[in-house]
Order: sequence, then C-alpha cells, then structure tokens
Amino acid sequence: MIVRHLENVHTVDWGNGLSRRFLVESDGVGYSVTDTIVRAGTKSRLEYRNHLETCYCIGGSGEVIDMDGNSHPMKPGTLYSLDEHDAHFLVASPHEDLRLVCVFTPALKGDEVHSLDGNDFSHY
Repeated sequence: MIVRHLENVHTVDWGNGLSRRFLVESDGVGYSVTDTIVRAGTKSRLEYRNHLETCYCIGGSGEVIDMDGNSHPMKPGTLYSLDEHDAHFLVASPHEDLRLVCVFTPALKGDEVHSLDGNDFSHY
C-alpha cells in the first residue's frame, strides 16, 4: 500500500503552475496521479504525445479549448479526458487558480516540465 500526504510529495513547477506528483513511474502502478495548480490568468498550449490524461477539477475555474475552438468551462465537479493525445489549450480564469487532480497513463517519470515559450504545443 502507498500512502502519501500533500506536504511530502515531489512538487514540480511545470511552467504555468505547480504539479504535486503523488504517484510516478517508480511507484510501479502503471499510472500517475497529480494534484495540479494552474496559475490564474495563464494559457498553456499542451499536447501529451506519450500519455493519455484525465483531469478532474476540484477548485477554481477556467476552460479547456480543443483544436476545433470548442471551449469547455472548468469548475469543481468537471472532468475532461484527453483520450486521443488531444492538443489543447488549458486556461485558468484571470481571477483565480484552477486546481485539477490528473491521472496519466503510462505513468510520468516525475520530473517532467513543459516548454511554454515556443509556438509549438508543449508535450511530454
């Protein structure tokens, strides 16, 4: 059994927020679980080419925008799943951080960060 507490997990500044990595590849369960903060007012161009990701909003607000331009509002109780390695924009509201619990498969190594300064979508 693995038991972890937020104050004891590895925290990574992924580019536009923090990712608290509760489960990673070395834990051997085949997936990762993160508690992710997306900083207020940020917009991230993301695409997970090597992972599938599902995110469940537990705090704050924002939106996820698909490549067809469809905006999906995020608020507590909303889930989105990138089941086809979907490129997307993750946007936190200008007035508050967005907080997500995210599951990645296969598992993250645990030290990944995004490169958000280019014109391409950042990916792991």
